[in-house]
Amino acid sequence: MLSLLEVIQKTADFFSKKTLESPRLNAELLIGHALGLKRMQLYLQFERVLSESELESIRPLVKRRGQREPLQYILGETEWSGLRLKVDRRALIPRPETEMLIELLLSFIEKPPSTILDMGTGNGAIALALAKKYSNTKVFAIDQSQEALELAKENADALCVADQVSFLRSNWFEAVPSCVGFDVIVSNPPYLTESETEAAEPEVRAYEPTAALVSDEDGMADILKIISGAPAFLNAGGLLALETGIDQHSILKTRLQAAGFVRIESRQDLTGRDRFMFAWR
Repeated sequence: MLSLLEVIQKTADFFSKKTLESPRLNAELLIGHALGLKRMQLYLQFERVLSESELESIRPLVKRRGQREPLQYILGETEWSGLRLKVDRRALIPRPETEMLIELLLSFIEKPPSTILDMGTGNGAIALALAKKYSNTKVFAIDQSQEALELAKENADALCVADQVSFLRSNWFEAVPSCVGFDVIVSNPPYLTESETEAAEPEVRAYEPTAALVSDEDGMADILKIISGAPAFLNAGGLLALETGIDQHSILKTRLQAAGFVRIESRQDLTGRDRFMFAWR
C-alpha cells in the first residue's frame, strides 16, 4: 500500500538513476496525467493511498519515460507560446528557442501582414501562433511530411483557426503557388549536422523525426534553399525570419546578401549564441 507521495518519490528516484533532468517534475507530471490530476491537486492528496488500478495506469508511463521517450510525447501535448498543442512522433516537439523566434518576429512587424508563409511547419506551432496573433492574416503552412501536416491540421482544428490556415505538402517552395506574395516567410528548418544529432540527448536522437533535424552542407542545405527561393515569393519590403544553427551566421549573411536582401539582422538566443536571422527584401 503506497501513498501518492511515496509513489512520486519512488518515481523521482527512478528517474534520477536514469539521469533525467528535473526528475521530481517529470514524476509529478506523469503521475498527474495518469490519474487525471493537475499538480496542485496532487499536492492536496499526498497522503491518499493509491489503488492497484491506479498504479497500473502509472507504471507503463514511467517505463516509457525511463526509456527516455520525451515527456511531451507521453503526455500527448505541450504548452508553447500560449498555445496548448498536440504532439506526437509525427513531428518535432516545439522548443523554447522557437518561442523566442516568434517574439523577435513580432517585434519587427509594424502592422499586421496580409499573408504569412511558415515553411517546415511540423505540428503547426509557428503558423498557429501567428494566426492567433493576426486574426485577419492568411497563413500558409507547408511541410514535405504528410504525417506532420495531418498533426498540424488537428491542432488548427483544436485552436479554431482551420479556416485561416492553409496547409500544403511541399518540398520547400516546389508546390507553393507562384501567384501568392507573402509579407512574411518564417521557418525553423532542419539545421543540425549528423554529428550534432548523434551527440544529442536520447529523447532527440531516438524519438524525434531525423528528417526534421538534420541537414546536409554542415546543417545549412535546407536554410540555403529557403534563402535562394524566398525573394521570388516575398512582397517588396517582405521579411524572412529564420531559426538557425549557432555557427552558421557568417555564411548565411553572405548568402542573404547575394540573394538581394537589403537589411540583415542577427539575434542571439537566451544562452548568448547566434540563433536567429532576419532579412528584408
